Amino acid sequence: MPTALRGLEFADSALESAMTDGMARVEALMRETVRSEYPFVDEASHHLVAAGGKRYRPLVTLLAAHAAGRGVTDDVVGAAVAIELTHLATLYHDDVMDEATVRRGAQAANARWGNTIAILTGDFLFARASELTADLGADATRILARTIGVLCEGQIRETVGPPEGGNLLEHYLRVVTEKTGSLIATAGRLGAMFGGASPSEVGALTRYAEFFGVAFQLSDDILDVTSSGDESGKTPGTDLREGILSLPVVVAATVDPPVFAQVRSDLSGDDALAAALSALRGSPAMAVAREMTGKWAAQARASLADVAPGSPRQALDALCDLVVTRTG
Repeated sequence: MPTALRGLEFADSALESAMTDGMARVEALMRETVRSEYPFVDEASHHLVAAGGKRYRPLVTLLAAHAAGRGVTDDVVGAAVAIELTHLATLYHDDVMDEATVRRGAQAANARWGNTIAILTGDFLFARASELTADLGADATRILARTIGVLCEGQIRETVGPPEGGNLLEHYLRVVTEKTGSLIATAGRLGAMFGGASPSEVGALTRYAEFFGVAFQLSDDILDVTSSGDESGKTPGTDLREGILSLPVVVAATVDPPVFAQVRSDLSGDDALAAALSALRGSPAMAVAREMTGKWAAQARASLADVAPGSPRQALDALCDLVVTRTG
């Protein structure tokens, strides 16, 4: 069962069954889509697919389609797979930029085959995602292409860093909205479109998905500090060691300057990283970060007011609770 379905309570057993079936269709199409006649490419392209993942993006696509009323059609499944392949492609590239060694409990592609292969495999997945949206029509292709552009802008913004004297929190939230929120927003948008939603419902489900996407990333940032590694799929403190401005760090800059200085120091040594993690876990910054996550989830929930009542809307609402409670 995909991680996204674990812990998610459905008020309607029929919807739960439909979602389980729909996610299985997504998984099957994803594996088929990345298949290559060249065995090496086939192995590399299946590497992260086989490693599993939370699959929140396709889940949002499918739930949005159900909320729109039409349910999971072949077009909805195709859109969900295109979204998830785009996400996986960015992970191959991210691991190269971060010089990662582990991804989802397995050896990262760049560590296994080198940077060049990892980059080209990510490009291969982008191409496969584009093929799927081409079958869905010009609008879907254009929407995903624009989303990929926003993703790239967000990655560049994060890499360059905030401007001198700029607001760290504003910069951080802009990066998160572009890197994570934009793709999950597109998941909601395409699901709603191919689910037969009205323009107002498409807008509502797109807004919901963007807010949910930001809340999801905020919770992941918290888990990087608090988890044992199982929840986030990577070693705790990875973001700290890489100098990434994650939510707890950005908040600490304001509410706990001594801890901020500690976590922004040289953490290449294991002892220094462990000390920084311990300090940040005990900082008031963590409570503020959790409060912010709850506020973004609340904005997502409020966006559902324009969606027709029913079990799909209840499931989308429950997703907001799930994101908040996983950081508790």
